Amino acid sequence: MSVTSQNHASDALSPEQASRKRWIGILAKAELKDLQQHWQALELPAAPEYQFIRKPETGLTMLRGRIGGSGQPFNMGEMTVTRCALRLASGTLGLSYIAGRSKEHAITAALADALLQEAGTAELLESMLINPLAAIQQAAQAERMREASSTKVDFFTMVRGED
Repeated sequence: MSVTSQNHASDALSPEQASRKRWIGILAKAELKDLQQHWQALELPAAPEYQFIRKPETGLTMLRGRIGGSGQPFNMGEMTVTRCALRLASGTLGLSYIAGRSKEHAITAALADALLQEAGTAELLESMLINPLAAIQQAAQAERMREASSTKVDFFTMVRGED
């Protein structure tokens, strides 16, 4: 069973959109403690000024799946999501959708999204926030894959000599 999206617009993304999609995913999947640690280590020239477009709010979203990835869609269940939208003083809009109820995570991710779109801070955040978080997530994925492969069972059929 796999969870699929009905929207295949990601096939035609511009390089800027693809980059933003990548960092929004990394920020959303980051553990709050890792995000806070790397955020606090940033040496921003000044604390960014922003106003909320949509303060962090928590709700539910329906998860849909398909049997075998191509069968009829069905509702798997609901998931708690927190979203946030804010605008920097420069006018840049930052968005976030986070699994769970962490308003702090949603605010930090939305602020990082906005700053990653700014020419003056994008390189710093990419190197000091996004790349380390991506490395943590890749290491965790590799560990999960290693643990899963240790339980792999190979089945084979023996042919008997009788006719």
